[in-house]
Amino acid sequence: MGLAVDSNLIGKILAPALRLWLRSQVETVESLELEIDGKDRQILRGYVPRVALSSDRAIYQGLQLGRVLLRGENIRINIGQVIKGKPLKLLEPIRVSGELQISQSHLQASLASNLLASAFEELLVALLAEQGVENPQGKLKNYTFHWQAIALEHQSFQLKGEVQDPQGQSHELLVQARLQLASSKTLHLEDITLLGLPAIANRKLERLTVDLGEDVDLESLDLNNGELFCLGRVLVRP
Repeated sequence: MGLAVDSNLIGKILAPALRLWLRSQVETVESLELEIDGKDRQILRGYVPRVALSSDRAIYQGLQLGRVLLRGENIRINIGQVIKGKPLKLLEPIRVSGELQISQSHLQASLASNLLASAFEELLVALLAEQGVENPQGKLKNYTFHWQAIALEHQSFQLKGEVQDPQGQSHELLVQARLQLASSKTLHLEDITLLGLPAIANRKLERLTVDLGEDVDLESLDLNNGELFCLGRVLVRP
């Protein structure tokens, strides 16, 4: 852990509080390196000029992550409460830049996580809506999904699983598409295949546009040889 040499507050109070806060955000983490820049007079005002961290093999809401590198600047915190032993809190949104690497094996081990289950459901809802299906979210509630495998290839992904329809019949489920970063806030899914929901929809789509939202600003998103690599910025809100 790197510390600014002119700040005793960082080593004695802020670094342990920040490390505790970071660990509270994940279920487990294999390694966590933390670097904080700042002077005592800045810290006493609740202002942290810069924080950088790196972690390996953290688990966030059931999702296994690989290598994560993050950097944040101009951070406002509740230093008065931290000095009294209270948990650290952000007082203002901060723009965090960083890099994220996740392997296919990490995603495979995370298929049962609520985070991925929600993401896959949102993807299915969007695909069905693009096909003109009315109330796709309501229709999917009558189905039970068991995701079994994920594959990452050159700018494409493939999801396989099993779906049980309202009559109790099981079907093999396949979702595959090419992935392209159209802009810093927009993804394009192209050459999409959705198989396994014959009563709702079962055909190919040329393109689906995914809006990442105003809080996300991606520079690159690469899928290749069983690895996902992401570089960009995100707004972290208190």
